[in-house]
Amino acid sequence: MNHLKGQQSPYLLQHLHNPVDWHPWGEEAFALARSLDRPIFLSIGYSTCHWCHVMERESFENGAVAAALNGSFVSIKVDREERPDIDRVYMTACHLMTGTGGWPLTIIMTPAGKPFFAATYLPRKSARGRAGLLEILGRVKDVWRDRRAEVDASAESVTAALGGRPAPAASGAAGEEELRRASDLFAAMFDAVNGGFGEAPKFPSPHNLLFLLRRWKMGGDDRAGAMVIETLRRMRMGGIYDHVGFGFHRYSTDGRWLVPHFEKMLYDQAMLAMAYAEAYQACGDPLFAETARQIFEYVSRDMTSPEGCFYSAEDADSEGREGAFYLWRAGQIMDLLGAGDGRRAMEAYSISDRGNFRDEATGRMTGENILHLGAVPGDTARMESIREKLFAARERRPRPFRDDKVLADWNGLMIAALALGARALGDDRYLRMARDAASFIGSRMMTGGDRLLHRFRNGGASVPGNLDDYAFVAWGLIELYQAGFDPEHLDLAIRLSASMLKHFADGGGRLAFAPRDGEKLVAETVETHDGAYPSGHSAAYYNLVRISRLTGDPAWEASAERILAGAGEGLRRHPLGYGMLLAGLQYALGESCEVVLAGDADDGAFKEMAGDLHREYRPGCVIMARPDGEPGERIGRLAPFTAAMRAGGGRAAAYVCRGKRCFPPVHTAADMRALLEIKST
Repeated sequence: MNHLKGQQSPYLLQHLHNPVDWHPWGEEAFALARSLDRPIFLSIGYSTCHWCHVMERESFENGAVAAALNGSFVSIKVDREERPDIDRVYMTACHLMTGTGGWPLTIIMTPAGKPFFAATYLPRKSARGRAGLLEILGRVKDVWRDRRAEVDASAESVTAALGGRPAPAASGAAGEEELRRASDLFAAMFDAVNGGFGEAPKFPSPHNLLFLLRRWKMGGDDRAGAMVIETLRRMRMGGIYDHVGFGFHRYSTDGRWLVPHFEKMLYDQAMLAMAYAEAYQACGDPLFAETARQIFEYVSRDMTSPEGCFYSAEDADSEGREGAFYLWRAGQIMDLLGAGDGRRAMEAYSISDRGNFRDEATGRMTGENILHLGAVPGDTARMESIREKLFAARERRPRPFRDDKVLADWNGLMIAALALGARALGDDRYLRMARDAASFIGSRMMTGGDRLLHRFRNGGASVPGNLDDYAFVAWGLIELYQAGFDPEHLDLAIRLSASMLKHFADGGGRLAFAPRDGEKLVAETVETHDGAYPSGHSAAYYNLVRISRLTGDPAWEASAERILAGAGEGLRRHPLGYGMLLAGLQYALGESCEVVLAGDADDGAFKEMAGDLHREYRPGCVIMARPDGEPGERIGRLAPFTAAMRAGGGRAAAYVCRGKRCFPPVHTAADMRALLEIKST
């Protein structure tokens, strides 16, 4: 047993019995490296990473590798999901040194944490002209002993580059030109045959779809809507979707959305549920509503803790190989379902005797099938019966590992998705789930009233919150307020956003990823572009513009404009990397729209107007309620512009403001809709 005993990270605990003498990140490991004058071998990964498992089995469980590491290095293991601040610094170093990145991430650095070697997955032994881990460790041992000055110079050079990469300042405010150009670039990259953008591998990137939905409905670009609809339909039909147990896998290795990497991440479920729910609001396709409901069913069933918060991920691997839990042979289908339903399933899910799945390492066909749809099945009741039988049989298989740590940022995204789902789909179950998770974060993952902790597991929260935690939890709370009208949720979103600006922003509007009063790493990371999910920078911009509209306080929008400028020329040079920022920009440039409902929240007219606001796709509107009693007075304090907006004559009222002008109150959903549908002049 190494030094990982007592850690909370499931990823670190997976390596507890490696012969490698792993240390967790901390001063103890760095002090040991200094006292022994040894380089540090830093390995970063996460618990559901397929190639992390491969490298562990191949190298970190191997005696020769352990002897090389234990004899000449101090080895540190980091969970990238638990410490994304560390991961981002050293992933940036990897990109600088190699031009690429990924996990497992392998860094060799000085006892001061300054990197001089970077790689991703490394085989244990050299092969086909590629150096293996054992050979690299031997070389590094020699150069550390014999050419130390060169090593130190290299480490200093890389560290200087890490600390000297400010984003170029923007020349002028971003506006309609950037939105139009981004839409044109998406159109140029759009795969009209298979949906999605570019070639394999294909990532869902639902934040880009959220931008294109807004571009369609707010900017009048019908191409944008067509791209979203086709992409969402193709993903839902493809093998990237789990047709038996629901939810989406991480990404597609091919261009047809057929062959996924099978891990399931909470953030993908959240962002894709948002995209499907909004698309359902925008176009009314029942397949999109069904998909959002099924994602929520998967999350409720398999990813929700007894306390109501959400787990992080499920592994790609089970029984020692990737995808084993999800793959089917034709014979298994026929034996389970019988001739009639077996043939229906074979046809509906495109199952063949030959199979469609290749072993990733050898490229050989395995005779197994990834289930996918050629068309939406017609006999839905029969197909649901078949699916339930497949699901019951699959549940008897060894399950993939579930990473049960709770991350504030990913929970914030799921809260936002559930609140949006409750509105779009008219299902209060999702609202209750979102409220439970928000209550958990507020009671178990916060300190001092406005500071977040990043990770919760086994009864305790730890690790100071990062930018994503603040931005995504605030995002969830804003959506939750508009779904359920509890002023506590808006109040907390405002407090967290103020805390974010205080602890993460510099004078120029750029938001650091780690709090400026937190642990000092070898470099500070500022990332304005999106990745697998939106950047905290993009989400913060969107939040602040909406808080400004919700409260009527222009100071919040001024802060948002500084954050927009903080994206620098990156937004202009590479707009496709800024989908969520563009979604926020489309919102900010669109006509402002605020609707305040006043009166008894149980009144029939109040409920009808709220239901109408929730069902329709109005991405330019913020929705508020000023109910009778103290909740209404509290909203009056948070949003002073609502102070005089009260029910008249005991009747619920809707106050509609558009384009910075307010109309007299109305008392029916029909009259409210008429005001919302007045064409702008």
